[in-house]
Amino acid sequence: MMKFLLMMLMMIPLSLLKNFYWINQFMFFALSFFFILNMSVDWTFLNVYGMFGWDLLSYVLVLLSMWICSLMVLASVKIKKESFYCEFFCLVVLSLLIALFFAFSSLNFFVFYLFFEISLIPTLILILGWGYQPERIQAGAYLLFYTLFASLPMLIAIFYLVDIFDSLFLSFFDYPIDSLILFFCVNLVFLIKLPMYFIHLWLPKAHVEAPVSGSMILAGIMLKLGGYGMLRMMKLFVGVLSCMNYIFIGISVLGGVFISFLCLRQTDVKSLIAYSSVAHMGLVLGGIITFTYWGFCGALVMMVAHGLSSSALFCLANITYERVGSRSLFLNKGMINLMPSMALWWFLFSACNMAAPPSLNLLGEIMLINSLVNWSFLNMLGLAFMSFFSACYSLYLFSCSQHGKFSNNLYNFNSNSLREFLLLFLHWLPLNFLILKGELISLFI
Repeated sequence: MMKFLLMMLMMIPLSLLKNFYWINQFMFFALSFFFILNMSVDWTFLNVYGMFGWDLLSYVLVLLSMWICSLMVLASVKIKKESFYCEFFCLVVLSLLIALFFAFSSLNFFVFYLFFEISLIPTLILILGWGYQPERIQAGAYLLFYTLFASLPMLIAIFYLVDIFDSLFLSFFDYPIDSLILFFCVNLVFLIKLPMYFIHLWLPKAHVEAPVSGSMILAGIMLKLGGYGMLRMMKLFVGVLSCMNYIFIGISVLGGVFISFLCLRQTDVKSLIAYSSVAHMGLVLGGIITFTYWGFCGALVMMVAHGLSSSALFCLANITYERVGSRSLFLNKGMINLMPSMALWWFLFSACNMAAPPSLNLLGEIMLINSLVNWSFLNMLGLAFMSFFSACYSLYLFSCSQHGKFSNNLYNFNSNSLREFLLLFLHWLPLNFLILKGELISLFI
């Protein structure tokens, strides 16, 4: 663990040097590949150092954080043209990666809370500093106050847990607590971060106003902090949720259906992708609340799959936005005539978004549907609508953006670059080949 931390700390002075953008890019990818080589398939905890260590859940999400941060730098080459802001951007991304590294690796609940909150600051800087519209200030305020409002009760709950267990190490949380108030104090911030339906309004605003790097990290990693926190803390509240889990499962399934209807009415490309994230993460919440082996494993698989597919869709939306200057589906029509090779990537990632084989989304949805239907057969109706409308809005996104007559306002148009193809390929490759190693998830519990 220390060697990866030292590598990240060595990258801080490098990120402040001018004309070192591509070296920073190489260092981010090198860090990811070294981390992959560190994997073992026969451990319970790996590289325990002080208050930090990895099990499979931590390892997968730290690796996803490194990979998405590497792709963020690759996707944000336009920032390279501004000398000072380029170095500052690399520093912000690196500080965000360090915060996520510690948050996912922490064995101490207070240290997790500390870095959970620290990761909010670089994300806010990305939205406020490189957002496209003046409304980014409102979007940043939504993100900040939604999270802070819910995280203060969790800080109070931490002090209460110290009094109960005499420790904040997660391994010492060994017996359940029957307290509804404590459950909401601990998990409300995770439900907002997921986000759960009814408390999801910050997400579309933040996604629409964020730059491509902000949207990638929000969809790829920040939503997963909520799922990670719930997976860590669920064993404390088995008794509470055994009496009221039907409420959360009902909200997750019915909320996913309502959000799917809402996706079919969107005219903003980024808004449609952001709302589809709410539907997919609703499935993750339902799988966690069922307290089944299938549900926990399916939640982990779906978090990884959604992080890659949603991040790629935001990259595609940004590639089109840089050329057209608009995110409206009324103006982004007929792109297959102007960028035929990019239409293939739109199709591939739209297919992944609707959980078509052989994507990792399919494996995650099979596991989650299995856990939810085993919990109650009535969920079959809502899940059928969710699966059907998931295909509907994914095809709606693809057909409306690629087919039709393109706008006559497009006077100047650039062709695609090799960097953009590489960016999309590095999303697609793990998303469609990790399904071949699905047996690794059996080590989760």
